Amino acid sequence: MYFKTRLINTVRVPPDLLGCELDLVIKDLLCESLEGRINKKLGMIVVIINLVEIGEGKILTGDGGIYYETTFDALVYRPQIQELVKGRVVEIVNFGAFVEIGPMDGLVHVSQISDDFISYDEKNGRLVCRESNRAISVGDGLMARIVAVSLNETDPGESKIGLTMRQPALGKFEWIEEDRRRAESD
Repeated sequence: MYFKTRLINTVRVPPDLLGCELDLVIKDLLCESLEGRINKKLGMIVVIINLVEIGEGKILTGDGGIYYETTFDALVYRPQIQELVKGRVVEIVNFGAFVEIGPMDGLVHVSQISDDFISYDEKNGRLVCRESNRAISVGDGLMARIVAVSLNETDPGESKIGLTMRQPALGKFEWIEEDRRRAESD
């Protein structure tokens, strides 16, 4: 889920940037240092929206930079357990499908795709249900539920989001539509 949040951070403006417009310099430095970072409590900082307040600059002995306590608004993505998410399949592997959900990827393990037995079609790069012959490929859009979240602050690439599609109204968009039409005709 996306949130707009107000944060405070101390920004060091190096001496070579002191003659430039302070607002722009501080925003650029915040973007460079914080965007894409993960905090276990906040989630992933997607973008710095705007600066709210820049405090009075402080100089430390032996350092040519000036430190400003800055209040700013940021857009944050925080995946939440039980949240419904729309996503697009970005990779198929023998154990499941990686799905892009906002700025992060989640994994739908083969055991969480369907009640049907799932086989990996390596030649065509897809996962196929044995009984229904439904398949998931790269580029497919789907609806899933977040069932596990493990955010790693030190290595964002190691963060893990577990997804399931084994509930009514979840799955590949075409499957959901087929099931809806079938229910209406019954």
